[in-house]
Amino acid sequence: MITEVPGVLVGHSHRLTEGWATGTTVVLVPGGAVGAVDSRGGAPGTRETDLLEPSNLVSSVHAVCLSGGSAYGLAAADGVMRWLSERNIGFPVGPQPHQVVPIVPAAVLFDLDMSSWGNWPDASFGYSACASAAASFELGTVGAGTGARTGSLKGGVGSASVRVGQHVVGALAAVNAVGEAVDRATGLPWLPSLGTSPVELPPFVGSRLNTTIGVVATNAALSKAECRRLAMAAHDGLARAVRPAHSMFDGDTVFALATGEVPVSSPFELDALCTAAAEVFAESIVSGISEASTVADVKAFRDL
Repeated sequence: MITEVPGVLVGHSHRLTEGWATGTTVVLVPGGAVGAVDSRGGAPGTRETDLLEPSNLVSSVHAVCLSGGSAYGLAAADGVMRWLSERNIGFPVGPQPHQVVPIVPAAVLFDLDMSSWGNWPDASFGYSACASAAASFELGTVGAGTGARTGSLKGGVGSASVRVGQHVVGALAAVNAVGEAVDRATGLPWLPSLGTSPVELPPFVGSRLNTTIGVVATNAALSKAECRRLAMAAHDGLARAVRPAHSMFDGDTVFALATGEVPVSSPFELDALCTAAAEVFAESIVSGISEASTVADVKAFRDL
């Protein structure tokens, strides 16, 4: 789980009722973390990503907001900012403790056709997700993964982590890809960890507008540029687990967070962290698909 990285918490808020199948997931770092982002899809929906460029001023991120609702769902980040500002957490802009601006990059996925029109996350979803943030959290059809799909299968929120020496690398993905996690020609998953027996995929249902979004985090001390290498590597994991990846109809976006607890002594250590980032992001996608449950006519892998 991504929360194996000390200082990282995760919270969900969602609605899965008549006319609703959407939600928001927040990766909370109240102590701050160096942030970066890499977007590979042709249809991204994001907020505050320019701020994460290595050449720009602010380096410390306080939360990442992942949400359903397409561009409408970016409003969920307003609630995250409000929750943080009430606790005086943010970039200082004045002499008083409350004079802060929380730094909350956000990305959204397309799930509008899973709910009645007009039912999408707003600021209350982001606020509620922060309020529920903890080291222990649910996977599958929750938070930003509530209305997610992966090809013809139900998608969801997944997470994984690995230890690399003294460093920990964790990832969380809201899996909502245009591509399939299973090879239609053989019925076998692209990654064996998803299963070793062939399944018969149902016909594709829904739109071809999707997007996989997520976060990779580490306790390593990284610069913004080094942090971006971590986000770039995570996309390799996405391409291993879902095919095709990074289509014109996906907005695939991965954020990276580095809490800075453990130094990185050489480029070789950084390279090992990047290798781990690809692995844990791929396993997070597997986790999101395997933990998901069927919603309406979108079948889950576990039900096949």
